[in-house]
Amino acid sequence: MAKRKKKTRQSKRPFSRLGRKDLRVKKAKEARRGLGILLKIMAMMAVLAGIMIGFMYMDQYLDNKFKDQQAQLQLVDAPDWVNGALKEKIYAAAGAGGEDFVIDANVAETVQQNIEQRVPWISEVNVQATNDSLLIGGNWRRPVAMFEAGRYYYIDSNMVVLDYVPIESLSIVKIIGLLSERVPQPGNVWNKADLAAAVEILKRLEIMDESVPTDKPLLNEIASIDVSNYGGRKSRSQPHIELYAKDGTKIIWGAEVGKWSEYLEATDMEKLSRLYNYYTQNGTLMGTAKYINLREPQDYVPQPGDEY
Repeated sequence: MAKRKKKTRQSKRPFSRLGRKDLRVKKAKEARRGLGILLKIMAMMAVLAGIMIGFMYMDQYLDNKFKDQQAQLQLVDAPDWVNGALKEKIYAAAGAGGEDFVIDANVAETVQQNIEQRVPWISEVNVQATNDSLLIGGNWRRPVAMFEAGRYYYIDSNMVVLDYVPIESLSIVKIIGLLSERVPQPGNVWNKADLAAAVEILKRLEIMDESVPTDKPLLNEIASIDVSNYGGRKSRSQPHIELYAKDGTKIIWGAEVGKWSEYLEATDMEKLSRLYNYYTQNGTLMGTAKYINLREPQDYVPQPGDEY
């Protein structure tokens, strides 16, 4: 009897080994990918840490650079009329107490804030620090008139109140006859009607001084402007506004600017023209007439000795 040949079963083990090998390769790739991501994250963290350390060293460098360094306060492009008293006021307000100042990395900002809060004479303040100086610049407010309300104040062309500092180089006209009111803190706008009327006339005189060729400005001879009868509050028929030369000569202006037609007066331009014609012909407003009347709408030029 012939023997049956035994069927041999083919083993599946080679396939199992292949599957396990693929799995190991896949896991190895994933591990390498994860390691790569981790290394990138660590590299980014190292860069960020380096930047932060760099900033720390930079701050330390700046602190060491400015530490106990003396700087001098300097006004940049200050007008000629800014005198020593006003400079000292600005230096004191800056926090220096004088021209020498110990600076650090933040000193420019500190000084700028101090001046903005304490000195109304400068707007749009800008302070820059150099190796040995603090440069202070901005827009200067020049007073056009002064007035008294318990103490002296200035007012500029934009109606900003300024604290009083003696300034000898400017011919500043005094405004008198203002109704008593509480004065705003210096640095604030004061839209007070009688004060604004006086300032408007002075601004027009200033413009004429710049356009009319004379040896000296007419405003140099004006001592005061009286608004006590502003708007006719005392007498409608009497002059509302008058100016006085330094020798006491009265200059009758009349109604406030823009109101000449309501009182049948000469126009504002005619008043200015007649006043400056008189001034250029005589060389002065003083000692030539008892008074100069600009109200009447007439075309002739006043002459010395005329009373009108």
